[in-house]
Amino acid sequence: MKWLLALLALSATSFYALADTTHYIRYSHLGKVSYGKLVNDTIYPLEGDVFTNSALSSRTLTLSQVEVLLPTQPEKVFAVGMNFASHMSSPSDQAPPLFLKLPSSLILSGSPINVPQGASNVHFEGELVIVIGKTVRNIPESEAESAIFGVTVGNDITERNWQGSDLQWMRAKATDGFGPIGKTIVRGVDYNNVLLTTRLNGKVVQQENTRNMIHSPAKVVSYLSQYFTLKPGDLIFMGTPGRTQALKDKDVVSVSIDGIGEVSNQVRF
Repeated sequence: MKWLLALLALSATSFYALADTTHYIRYSHLGKVSYGKLVNDTIYPLEGDVFTNSALSSRTLTLSQVEVLLPTQPEKVFAVGMNFASHMSSPSDQAPPLFLKLPSSLILSGSPINVPQGASNVHFEGELVIVIGKTVRNIPESEAESAIFGVTVGNDITERNWQGSDLQWMRAKATDGFGPIGKTIVRGVDYNNVLLTTRLNGKVVQQENTRNMIHSPAKVVSYLSQYFTLKPGDLIFMGTPGRTQALKDKDVVSVSIDGIGEVSNQVRF
């Protein structure tokens, strides 16, 4: 009986934690780009920008009425490498290993990952993605979470051969379509303690809790802000857990994070 009560308590806690989350979506309707609060398939438009104190409009829209857009238009897209011991470790007492992706690499769930000619060793990397919510520079780690507006889910597609041969990881990580991300920005979730799962053609190939990240989002945000002015909408891919493998034509990769969402894309060679 005790274990049943504990299970019910845990389930209730999880339910209420998810109930407190808010999902924001960016969309185009009648030629205007806007943000809205998404509840199931209903959009409550925001009167203003999502990163400011915006009020909800009295009208509503449905997903079928709009064109869903990338959740942000980031100026910068950063990524953390070697952030899970199960994948590849970096020293926890040193700076996080970082690299850049390009905003042009970003695509939405459902869009195909069109692999360019010459790419023969393309891997998935399911990841948590941080969304910056305000302009910051030189922010201390103790205050860095205040700069995080919310999170989404992402897939850091990587060409391993190019990663090993090129001077930088530009081709390997930032080719067009190599940055699938979720359609919403989610607030209210404990992103330091959520389960990330990657599936390849329906089979689980990665699964780990973000509490095992070596470098926390707050540490990464603080470190980056020493060198770059972080701005609303900028993104940070937080690293992948476990093993990855080469993809083949028509494979479908789906990355989901509890309480945050899913991004699913077919690979085309």
